[in-house]
Amino acid sequence: MNLSQWLRKLIGPFTPDAGLLFARVTGALLVLHVHGLPKLLHFSDELAHIDDPLHLGRALTLYCALFAELVCPVLVAVGLLTRLATLPFLFLLLVSMLLVHPDWSIADGQFGWLLIIVFGTIAVSGAGKYSVDAHWRA
Repeated sequence: MNLSQWLRKLIGPFTPDAGLLFARVTGALLVLHVHGLPKLLHFSDELAHIDDPLHLGRALTLYCALFAELVCPVLVAVGLLTRLATLPFLFLLLVSMLLVHPDWSIADGQFGWLLIIVFGTIAVSGAGKYSVDAHWRA
């Protein structure tokens, strides 16, 4: 068995879809753990300190952030309305990176930019075959 045959056998033909599943689930869990759940659990503190760059009011801004960081990651993780579900989170990230933290260097904002890359890739690629979306299409 040559190297390319060995690699194909090791990796298998499902690699792109497995990669999308991995990106969806791990990216969503990271957002839920680092952003969504802490905002929900410490709602009062967050309400007092949240930036309001679009001048919607702190409460509406926090509710929008909670939607983008709680509801949307769950949808992305299971692959339900995946492309649509990435959009609020990507919008939130872009507002955060460009309006709330415009003074950050790439190094300072690398976590946010990496999330934009991960969720942007999912928005462009879709959920893959290991998703509710794929079962709906079938």
